[in-house]
Amino acid sequence: MASLRVLGHAFRAWRRNRRWAKHEPETPYLADLLSGAPVCLHVGASDGRHSYVMTQVAPRARIYAFEPSAFAFEVLKVTTAWHGIRDRVTPIHAAVADRPGELLLVTPKKTSGRMGRAYAYVAERAPEGPARPDLQDQGMEVQPTPVVTLDGFCAEHGVDKVDFIRMDIEGAEQKALEGAVGILDRDRPHVLIEIHPPMLKDRFGGSAEAVLQVFRDRGYRMFALNGDRLEERTDLVEDLPWKDYFFIHPSRAARLPDGVFKARMAT
Repeated sequence: MASLRVLGHAFRAWRRNRRWAKHEPETPYLADLLSGAPVCLHVGASDGRHSYVMTQVAPRARIYAFEPSAFAFEVLKVTTAWHGIRDRVTPIHAAVADRPGELLLVTPKKTSGRMGRAYAYVAERAPEGPARPDLQDQGMEVQPTPVVTLDGFCAEHGVDKVDFIRMDIEGAEQKALEGAVGILDRDRPHVLIEIHPPMLKDRFGGSAEAVLQVFRDRGYRMFALNGDRLEERTDLVEDLPWKDYFFIHPSRAARLPDGVFKARMAT
């Protein structure tokens, strides 16, 4: 039975979803990407907010939602049950990286004293000093979490086509993409990914440039919001600790729903 703390967090997520409140500014654009019965990978699913939105813009979507936090995983299960979408959303208690196994999930404790669950990330060992280079904190909570690769998961579970990947994993995006090159090469899925340059460099030994190169090598085009305007870009917005970017492959442009992406990809 879910704890009162889990139920409280799930209720807040459920209420926000029903009111369409506190969603990220990129969220409305999912309607311009998804239609029919897409297969979606929601990596860093948290309380399932994006999973819920996917089921609203594409009611026949099939979503695999990966969440490494034991607490957030319980919230995710309750929230999807309350929304009545358990038949379309499969929660998986795991982080995603370049090889399967086990890692530590590091959750910063904010200066307010609350746990910064939205800023949790995976690591081979607990960091010394601050939990993150881009936040102020007063300590951290560390717990083990299972790890899968997206290629391995899809092969094991018979997922033979992926249409969309939403990824928000606090700096682990390069490693996660290295474990998903088979999917990227096979399916050319649309991708919405939050890129974290400081975390990539300081906690994962990677780089935002390497993340971009994964998509450049495959011919993707990149888009990002500038205020309320969606613009095409060839590089990252400078001096931001994190930002969301859309990647769309030209080979799938003709099958996009009518909307801003289909119009932009035609130019």
